[in-house]
Amino acid sequence: MCFEEPNNKEENGKAPMSNNPRGLPLTRAHIEQIFPKLTAEQISRMQERGHVRTVKLEVLVEQGDSNIPFFVVMSGEIEILRPSGAIETLITVHGPSQFTGEVNMLSGRRALFRARVTKSGNVIEMDRQSMMALLQSDSEIGDILLRAFILRRVELQAAGVGDVVLIGSFNSARTFQIRVSHAQRAPIQLHRP
Repeated sequence: MCFEEPNNKEENGKAPMSNNPRGLPLTRAHIEQIFPKLTAEQISRMQERGHVRTVKLEVLVEQGDSNIPFFVVMSGEIEILRPSGAIETLITVHGPSQFTGEVNMLSGRRALFRARVTKSGNVIEMDRQSMMALLQSDSEIGDILLRAFILRRVELQAAGVGDVVLIGSFNSARTFQIRVSHAQRAPIQLHRP
């Protein structure tokens, strides 16, 4: 994800954030907690729970998929996109030592986003059950993943990217009524059938 141009002044005694030019704007100053880089030791412990997979230019997760796998990027890049009809909004790009996922991975809900490999490489792939077992058995990694998942969801909500999708006609009075009545409670994305 990218975020607004940092001002070069310290705010609240904290150094300004660095700039990453790809993805949605971030509102939080804790970029290192939202998209942490895992250490070689942490990655090694994660590899014990998953399997290494070579990925090429391919879609790993499609929006709406259930049983979403968890990926740790060892080499290459995975971009996270929000498809809306023919338009894709870039959410973020995960590089080496980073991982995919957000709160839906914990709850077992369907994928909100598309995960697509943009640079071939190797990933550690874990199913949800293995990832959940890791969270419960390794407190260091569990803390990192849980914090990142929660902060990512907060950032998505702040950017107006919700998980409510309304499918209906732009010309329908009922579709308009639903959009207006729910607009302040949750961001709604409208798709034409």
